Amino acid sequence: MPADKGNNATFYHYRLLKRLTVPRPLISSFLTLPFIWLAATMVFFSWTSLFYFLLAIPIVLWVHFVIARSVLIIVSHSYRKRWRFSWRLPWLGYLPDQFVTYSTFRLAHLHISWIGICLFAALIPWSPPAFIISLVLWHLWLLSPKLYILIGMRKQPKGGMIKITPQDTSYYMP
Repeated sequence: MPADKGNNATFYHYRLLKRLTVPRPLISSFLTLPFIWLAATMVFFSWTSLFYFLLAIPIVLWVHFVIARSVLIIVSHSYRKRWRFSWRLPWLGYLPDQFVTYSTFRLAHLHISWIGICLFAALIPWSPPAFIISLVLWHLWLLSPKLYILIGMRKQPKGGMIKITPQDTSYYMP
């Protein structure tokens, strides 16, 4: 078999359309919000709000994971190696690790947004108010960097790919 790499090779060319960086002041204010919320819930409810506040973090992360994974199973069949948990700030949670289509990213995070709010609203009759408030605040806090990406990339052409790095988010067109 002759090795004619010049004629048979396939190359993918991605053109960078937009690079979106999260400003440092926004990240620092983003990091101070949980402490402000914790102090406010402890003042308005009781010191036991600390327990609810800490309990809400893994629950919200699990809910985000389950919803995103369910959407990815329905929409995309090759998501396993592309999505994983990120523990770097501000990108906490289940995020794409490689290039992923913007429509898949948008669909997953919009479903996380509204299904999460509906789920936490359904828990209102059975849960203490401090716990519900903690769930909603962590939900919004974890979604805010992803919603920043969705808002920043909303005017880009359809069919693009995004790549999230610790420094920025890039939007490419294949």
